[in-house]
Amino acid sequence: MTGLVMLWLPILISAVVVFIASSIIHMASPWHKSDYPRLTNEDEFRRVVGPLNVPPGDYMIPRPSSREDLRSPEFAAKAAEGPNVIMTVLPKGMMSMAQNLVQWFIYLLAVSTLSAYVVGRSTPTGAVYMHVFQLVSTVAFIGYATALWQMSIWYRRSWGTTFKATVDGLIYAFLTAGVFGWLWPR
Repeated sequence: MTGLVMLWLPILISAVVVFIASSIIHMASPWHKSDYPRLTNEDEFRRVVGPLNVPPGDYMIPRPSSREDLRSPEFAAKAAEGPNVIMTVLPKGMMSMAQNLVQWFIYLLAVSTLSAYVVGRSTPTGAVYMHVFQLVSTVAFIGYATALWQMSIWYRRSWGTTFKATVDGLIYAFLTAGVFGWLWPR
């Protein structure tokens, strides 16, 4: 067993490495450019929806008010007529990347810390690089990628977008594992 305190350096370094890699993937490559295509009638959509002043949040349209409503002919007609939408409404104004980047880094620290905890409980100090790499990459991949799949399963998020995010998660997991294997206490 390797204590969590002994793993503070790989936790921190792996979070920094993944932060840099994710910045490169999202800002310097075209990999995610097609994740959210533009509506062909965006201006018309904004003109119609804008005056409704929909507060920030997640919405489903049409949305049944109960299980009974879900089975009603009226709800079935709304669903058949469309549009059927799941959307997230953001606050008005420019998005602050600083807040998102801070939250992202905290998330990276959380995945690295949980990876360290799980692998540290089962792996002694002095473990060989590949053993540490295999375990950390598995735990980190679960943290970075597998929860994304349910968005495509239940909410019909594009499988293409989910696939790309899963590949990102695999890259992040391998980077995390590489740092842990390199800095595992001897």
